[in-house]
Amino acid sequence: MSDADADADADADADAEAADADEAASAVRRGVIHLSRRLRLERPAHDTTLLQLSVLADLNDSGPMTPGQLAAAQRVQPQSLTRVLAALEARGLLTRATDPADARRSLLAISEDGHQALRRDVDARDHWLAEAMATQLTPTEQELLRLAGHLMDRLAATPQPAAPEASA
Repeated sequence: MSDADADADADADADAEAADADEAASAVRRGVIHLSRRLRLERPAHDTTLLQLSVLADLNDSGPMTPGQLAAAQRVQPQSLTRVLAALEARGLLTRATDPADARRSLLAISEDGHQALRRDVDARDHWLAEAMATQLTPTEQELLRLAGHLMDRLAATPQPAAPEASA
């Protein structure tokens, strides 16, 4: 086999691997979207919006944050969270305290009532998912899906590439 033939075979293998990775990524994305839609349908009926639950989840997972840090975590402008934070605070689902590092800022934290509201929402969806997995999947498939969940968490934690700097 000539060097040119070997290079052509290597290029073909690389193209096939890239196509396989693209197909796998597309299948995972579609599955995540479909399951996410179904899980939204399984939410208990209450007056807590998805954005409010997302804010509570960030505070639950990361601990107290400033409104600016929370907006960055939610990928929205701080002004976009003003009403959401006011509603959560009025319902006693989060607390606001002075930031000890900078008295001009406030720190937001999830309250015990906020933990309970988040838990009720998560528990209802987890219950539906556990039941669906038990009735629709084999034990091996259930274990595979559990492992896939851990892998998706790892992928979700992948740092974003730095944005290119604008030239002056």
